[in-house]
Amino acid sequence: MYKPLADKLRPTSFKEIIGNDKLIIVLKNLLEKDRLTSLILYGPTGVGKTTIARIIANHYPLNHYQFNASTDNKKTLRQIVEAVKNYDSAILIIDEIHRMNRDIQDYLLPYVEKGNIIMIGLTTENPYIAVNPAIRSRVSIYKLTKPSSKQIEEYIKSLDLEEIKPNLIIDNEVYHLISIAANNEVRSAINMIELVINASKTNHITVSEAKKYLPEVQISAFKTGDDYYDVLSAFHKSVRGSDVNAAIYYLARFLVSGDLKSIIRRIKAICYEDIGLANPMMGVKVDSACKIAEDIGLPEAYNALSAITIEMCISPKSNSAHLAINEAMDDIKQGKTYQVPSHLINNPTYDNAKAYKYAHDYSNHIVKQNYLPKELQGKTYYNPQTHTKIEKAYAEEYKKNEAIIKNKKQS
Repeated sequence: MYKPLADKLRPTSFKEIIGNDKLIIVLKNLLEKDRLTSLILYGPTGVGKTTIARIIANHYPLNHYQFNASTDNKKTLRQIVEAVKNYDSAILIIDEIHRMNRDIQDYLLPYVEKGNIIMIGLTTENPYIAVNPAIRSRVSIYKLTKPSSKQIEEYIKSLDLEEIKPNLIIDNEVYHLISIAANNEVRSAINMIELVINASKTNHITVSEAKKYLPEVQISAFKTGDDYYDVLSAFHKSVRGSDVNAAIYYLARFLVSGDLKSIIRRIKAICYEDIGLANPMMGVKVDSACKIAEDIGLPEAYNALSAITIEMCISPKSNSAHLAINEAMDDIKQGKTYQVPSHLINNPTYDNAKAYKYAHDYSNHIVKQNYLPKELQGKTYYNPQTHTKIEKAYAEEYKKNEAIIKNKKQS
């Protein structure tokens, strides 16, 4: 039975892993010092989460078990825990850990806490959002990223492909071409080069020969890996700058490449980053146009995306919401995570708790009370931009509310 090249080349040691160098150094040091602790590895598909977990399991002198949070149940976990009791400790690889039920978590946590089980959780979701805090507090969390096209090119150049076809010659331009078409996925690059070698009748693979078998649209729309991101950036900046013709050109680059998902995601992002409060209805229009494009697919989606791109270019722009949330997030990242005022908490436990005032019970539906933590009282994040009619109206309402609050007595 023929075994795919990508399967044969699955890394069995850390030195074979491409990218995520910082994490690999950390893991190697932990294993060498016999100090491995529970981990969660997260990131998109194809970055090597499962491979890294297997390397850890195979190179660490412990028994290891696997558990899938989507399909396995508490009974399965009980069986694993009973088996673990025969050893000082064991490794438990949990796939899709974000789907783990609360009762399973509660059952597992004491064993993780005591070190009987060294847990390696794997997920494509952000664990800071998707994983229960009780789990997060007991593990180290690492984000994995895809390798660059340059790293992929260097890797596939290093492969010994003589086993597939003896006396093989592959031009450097072919490696470069495949590294771009692989979309930052090593497995895709390996599959592509294997396909080209097996499909070609010649031992000398040139770019023109490779193009016969590689996805034509990926090759023609983007010349390099950086070019892909440059075109995406150029599209975004053209819409922001209200240049209809440039935006349509860059949109066409993506539509020709067949990458509907990336351009739809970017259109949605532009809508709220650069148009925002200047034209709030644009969000509804963008969502509708993008849904239509996804429903009907290519090539019919061209027209819906072209129309909404033109309308976004012509629309008035405002980035006040974008600036407001970024400033607030910067405060959070700087450690300004202060205690919520007691009167905003349901069932407050503070000794000096104040009663919450229900705004609808007061004139103008506004009551004067502190909502921000005391350390941030008076902080302003939203600064209205008044060059458009809509946000100017918002600014006037915002100013009126501020005046009402200022003139009210503290409740």
